[in-house]
Amino acid sequence: MEAPLQTEMVELVPNGKHSEGLHSAGIPTAGSERAHSRRSHVEGEGFVHKSPGKEPHFTDFEGKTSFGMSVFNLSNAIMGSGILGLAFAMANTGIILFLFLLTAVALLSSYSIHLLLKSSGVVGIRAYEQLGYRAFGTPGKLAAALAITLQNIGAMSSYLYIIKSELPLVIQTFLNLEEKTSDWYMDGNYLVILVSVTIILPLALMRQLGYLGYSSGFSLTCMVFFLVAVIYKKFQVPCPLLSNSANITSNSSLGEGTPPLGETFSSDSCTPNYFTLNIQTAYTIPIMAFAFVCHPEVLPIYTELKDPSKRKMQHISNLSIAVMYVMYFLAALFGYLTFYDRVESELLHTYSQVDPFDVLILCVRVAVLTAVTLTVPIVLFPVRRAIQQMLFPDREFSWLRHVVIAVGLLTCINLLVIFAPNILGIFGIIGATSAPCLIFIFPAIFYFRIVPTEREPAKSTPKILALCFAVLGFLMMTMSLSFILIDWVSGTSRSGGSH
Repeated sequence: MEAPLQTEMVELVPNGKHSEGLHSAGIPTAGSERAHSRRSHVEGEGFVHKSPGKEPHFTDFEGKTSFGMSVFNLSNAIMGSGILGLAFAMANTGIILFLFLLTAVALLSSYSIHLLLKSSGVVGIRAYEQLGYRAFGTPGKLAAALAITLQNIGAMSSYLYIIKSELPLVIQTFLNLEEKTSDWYMDGNYLVILVSVTIILPLALMRQLGYLGYSSGFSLTCMVFFLVAVIYKKFQVPCPLLSNSANITSNSSLGEGTPPLGETFSSDSCTPNYFTLNIQTAYTIPIMAFAFVCHPEVLPIYTELKDPSKRKMQHISNLSIAVMYVMYFLAALFGYLTFYDRVESELLHTYSQVDPFDVLILCVRVAVLTAVTLTVPIVLFPVRRAIQQMLFPDREFSWLRHVVIAVGLLTCINLLVIFAPNILGIFGIIGATSAPCLIFIFPAIFYFRIVPTEREPAKSTPKILALCFAVLGFLMMTMSLSFILIDWVSGTSRSGGSH
């Protein structure tokens, strides 16, 4: 379908709802002006300040979120549960190859955000779905909304699954219990519902992403604590590991052929590998590729930015990616240098193999649980906006609809986490499909379609690079799906984590 030729005027409101209409460029009618003024007043009352006589920049919405809060929000959107699996990835790539892959992915993510911001600047739109509409009409809008919904529901499911599986263990350690009891407070199903209702839902009901900057900052602080603990433990855990059967638990979750952590192994096993290629290496590449997924959140954060500009938002993106790049590399490096080839796909579980009642690791588990809990509301915002774009594109803001969508999403995700034991495998397929679209394919093809040929011809270097970027996304999607299907067929699980 050809993209609409008219200039699209989009009004963005704090919850991401867009009131869109197609008008002749620069010739608004008196009726449309009155209707526009009335809509703006209703949706932005008590929130949006419109300076009289000031020409609107992209939208009539005036953001209030500072540079620092925007960095916190975007960094928190980037950071995912995958940080727990990066040491495993380094063990199967080697330090040098891991550093190369991580650097390449960080640079590609920054370039992808550049394409999004440049496309949004051309047409005056700061919503991922609306870029799809401008590029390919309704099919493009629905494709983008569906990809965002599936990707972020998968991410939220993985976070809640971590809460379900880890929180009972934390409580068990706090109570110094040797075995898990049947009490309700040791049941992960009850605990994940309790956390969703008491912590996640109130934060998800906020109308602005900007207010979540405080919780995002605290969440990042928790992950910094995780990083410090990993670095500290490098100098506390001996290598070779000494046999300590009292502190060693079941080794069933370790990879095939991996000896128990409690067994003494030769000093050769304490030598780091700088470049490694094995069957596991291919499975770590998708983990690396999706380590910086934040693209659905970029444009909402851009919308709420105070004194916004493409250059300022690009600086925010680059700084957020740089911060997470450093955290990712240090967490992977020191986690790997602690256990070397014995590192598991979930780093914290490896520490538990050494001493399940380690107080520091207990505190780190609490910090990680806090971080993933506070990340869920950030991820929920783009999903709610996407649902509104698909189902209620022309409706004014409604608190009832705002609340119902949030409650409905959390209810569905909780039911999936509780009743679908293989939920992570299911969403592995979804993530392998939607993530390459959001990171590589959509930004590239939107840019190619939206930027006019008068400014950049189809054969210009920027557009050729954009098409190559899209091809890379298709290759990444094909590779990720192939690995997951091989896992399913062989009945093994080699993935080291997910976003």
